[in-house]
Amino acid sequence: MKALVYKGPGQKSWEEVPNPVLKAPTDVIVKMVATTICGTDLHILKGDVPEVSAGRILGHEGIGVITEIGEGVTQLAVGDKVILACVSSCGRCSNCRKGLYSHCEDPEGIAGIGWIFGYMIDGTQAEYVRVPFAENSVYKVPEGVTDAEGILLSDILPTGFEIGVQYGHVAPGDVVAVIGSGPVGLSAVMTARLYGPSKIIAIDLDDARLKRAADFGATNTVNSGDADWKEQVLALTDGQGVDVAIEAVGIPNTFTMCTQIVRPGGHVANVGVHGKSVDLALNELWIKNIDISTGLVNTNTLGMLLKLVAEHKLPAEKFVTHEFGFDQVLDAYEVFGNAAQHDALKVLIH
Repeated sequence: MKALVYKGPGQKSWEEVPNPVLKAPTDVIVKMVATTICGTDLHILKGDVPEVSAGRILGHEGIGVITEIGEGVTQLAVGDKVILACVSSCGRCSNCRKGLYSHCEDPEGIAGIGWIFGYMIDGTQAEYVRVPFAENSVYKVPEGVTDAEGILLSDILPTGFEIGVQYGHVAPGDVVAVIGSGPVGLSAVMTARLYGPSKIIAIDLDDARLKRAADFGATNTVNSGDADWKEQVLALTDGQGVDVAIEAVGIPNTFTMCTQIVRPGGHVANVGVHGKSVDLALNELWIKNIDISTGLVNTNTLGMLLKLVAEHKLPAEKFVTHEFGFDQVLDAYEVFGNAAQHDALKVLIH
């Protein structure tokens, strides 16, 4: 089969590799129908995730059709079309029983991490993929849900919702700021509305993305390139700052920005993947009674979000701006990696 193979920092190749095979009774093999590229894939290619070894097939998002099932799989069948969760979870360990799938204690013998696709095992940017713990790690695609909608549920919608909105404790009437209007940031903007905030402020350097943020539910937008960006944000509150600041970029400056605009007693929810350490001004923050949260998505809300997408309560179809065939995956990376130049948001690879 063909797959997108990581060759080391800055290097990748679409090439022939062996087809995956069943390794455990709970495995299934899925023929991929659609996949996509995540900002985390770009972090891997930059060398920010050194645990990823050369030769790994990238990707952790996808939709496909089951072609083989392990002997222990009873709730899935060959021919089922499924969404692959980006997190694989056994469903039996102590962390999984708490819904903390991202820290499954024994996925593939790799203790302590549930994100293994395209990281510790071969991923979804391929013609076929082996899915471990399939009955707890895939979701059947409901009638009427398109690939462009379903692909968002593998990772970015649950990530923005769980690690941004839920971990940020968004509540009715809150003023919420989301720094970064990429796909995950916009997922946080869109799903924050489920909790009835009074304002959702999108903050980004790119005016085109800020315009999109307004389409996804942002009530206000601020360009962080403006010298008075902070004053603009504070003017949208009572002057004390926002109740919830969600970081959705993954660089030190945007994390610091969140700590500068959050009000006393507020919440900073870090969603971005950071490749460098961040300075934390505890000498200024200790007295503000703020909570800071971090996290890797659990995908324990995937089923609920899937129902909302299926009933068109969340406009997930707005995310996909570019589409490619599998043999155009390198072109898809060029577009996604230079998103501002191409006015790209999410790419769908058929």
